[in-house]
Amino acid sequence: MRLDHVSYAVDRGSFVSTVQRIGSALGAGFVDGGVHPRFGTRNFILPLAGGTYVEVVTTLDHPAADRAPFGQAVARRAEEGGGWLGWVVSVDDITPVEARLGRTAADGHRARPDGFDLRWKQIGLLELMEDPQLPYFLQWLVPAEERPSADPRTGSTIQGLAIAGDAAAIAEFLGEPADHPLDQIDVTWVDDEEPGLVSVDFATANGIVTI
Repeated sequence: MRLDHVSYAVDRGSFVSTVQRIGSALGAGFVDGGVHPRFGTRNFILPLAGGTYVEVVTTLDHPAADRAPFGQAVARRAEEGGGWLGWVVSVDDITPVEARLGRTAADGHRARPDGFDLRWKQIGLLELMEDPQLPYFLQWLVPAEERPSADPRTGSTIQGLAIAGDAAAIAEFLGEPADHPLDQIDVTWVDDEEPGLVSVDFATANGIVTI
């Protein structure tokens, strides 16, 4: 399993300031990712070295935000005060995940400001909403050079994730060993009042930055 990106959700009023705050901490500027019309959300992204990226996402004033699981998840996290929404793993073929979860992946797309239609399939948002420690899965449907992580804006990388949850449950969900569920990313299991992604460690030119 490969970490694709981490997602930070906020309300519309905090969207720009959060993008600026995280960008400043990591020493690089985010870029406008565009709108997810099927989900009622929009994002800014920061492509990192190592093939991952950070997403800051908020809801739009649009009915899709109330209907789509992703829009609902973003809205709920924003209502809780904002913070890490979750972590996302990419797979080359999402079919085995569909078989394991017993349903078909949803189609996703994002209209980039340059007009390119970024497309993918995703599954696992329902599980994330029930149990925030779990990731969700996606399979990109565009060439590698068009994916959000293709053009890093910084040499910083994601070094590790701190997750409050049950290592065995996540390992079973991923189908990966509990002691190392992700390739090239350290996962630390921590105690917290609520399950979910607690913090992310970034290796930067100025040392480790934890957000």
